[in-house]
Amino acid sequence: MKTPSFWNSRNLLSTVLLPLGWLYSGATALRLRLHKPAMVNVPVICIGNLTAGGSGKTPTSAGIATLLKHHGFNPYFISRGYGGRLSGVIVDPSHHTAQDVGDEPLLLSRTAPVSINADRYQAALKAISCGADILIMDDGFQNPSLHKDLSFLIIDGKVGFGNCRPVPSGPLRENITSGLKRAQAAVIIGEDTSNVRPLLADLPIFQAHIKPQTPQDTSSPIIAFAGIGHPQKFYASLQECGFKLIACHDFPDHHFYTEAELSSLIAEAAKEQAQLYTTAKDFVKIPPHLQSSFNVLEIQIDWTDRPALEKFLLKQIN
Repeated sequence: MKTPSFWNSRNLLSTVLLPLGWLYSGATALRLRLHKPAMVNVPVICIGNLTAGGSGKTPTSAGIATLLKHHGFNPYFISRGYGGRLSGVIVDPSHHTAQDVGDEPLLLSRTAPVSINADRYQAALKAISCGADILIMDDGFQNPSLHKDLSFLIIDGKVGFGNCRPVPSGPLRENITSGLKRAQAAVIIGEDTSNVRPLLADLPIFQAHIKPQTPQDTSSPIIAFAGIGHPQKFYASLQECGFKLIACHDFPDHHFYTEAELSSLIAEAAKEQAQLYTTAKDFVKIPPHLQSSFNVLEIQIDWTDRPALEKFLLKQIN
């Protein structure tokens, strides 16, 4: 789904939906309380958040895996494979499609192997049997099936916790106080314009930015589209690179594109003599025979104080 704009304030619609939000957060709290997490014999790092919608978990997961590989670890991602039809497999990017394993696992497989299973414990066992000596959960902070040794809460500095109300009246997946008690650190992505830092109690906080890799040629007008939680962040990155956006098309998060939708975008770009740009997460869902018509804005996470993060990370897992 697209992240609702009314989640940003305590308006009438949010208030009407608040009783449903109490039920949702209560069910989450009960599930976490009743389920005893299983343990494995390698460290488990969870890259999670307290809110629904995109906050930067996937690029953060890739960035953490890159740091671990630099220090000699053999990390594997574990994922439920949201949107995919397969389970119990290690993602093979040369063979699997996003329809097989989900868009985010396919994207993460460019950095490290990914074990797919709706049961995170089984995904962990599979990864360990393949040689993983450390595991990274991309999302799953509210999933109690597997014990986490280290949990990072990823927060979009511009959005923060929105109106601080639970889904569907706001973006919260659970109560802020209870969530903070289970986390060991937080990562704020971008400038903290929402003033979320004072809400994070005594958690160590690391600052990062999503850095786009600017293409060599930004002179052509472009049409952009994205199926992510906050597509406006993608469009802003394109403008920061110097592109002139003449049209933007939003799709629901994790949307699988039809040939008709893609053909319509190609026809629009031809008519306007523009290039088409999308995210790497969306690109992996485009059929290979159409991919030449689309461009990708690649991104990576840029740590404000990488040495401090590495020191903290290694201390927690060793």
